[in-house]
Amino acid sequence: MIRCPECSAEIDVDEDEVEEGEILSCPECESELEVSQTHPVHLNIISDDEDDEDDDEEEKAVPSENGDLDDDDDDDDDEEEEDEE
Repeated sequence: MIRCPECSAEIDVDEDEVEEGEILSCPECESELEVSQTHPVHLNIISDDEDDEDDDEEEKAVPSENGDLDDDDDDDDDEEEEDEE
């Protein structure tokens, strides 16, 4: 019997029929699990956080009105120059 690495629920899968790279779903916590090894079967949790991080990075690099990428570091440089005057 295979257990979910997230919630330890039993996953009813025939260990001889799963393939490496196959995606399974836990019936209890609904986590998506990837078969990373067979004989013995080992499951890895597929995290949605990775997708969320990619989305966050894309939002940070938004072009400004002049077409340049808007970067917060530029604002800090302008403030330092004003302080020097």
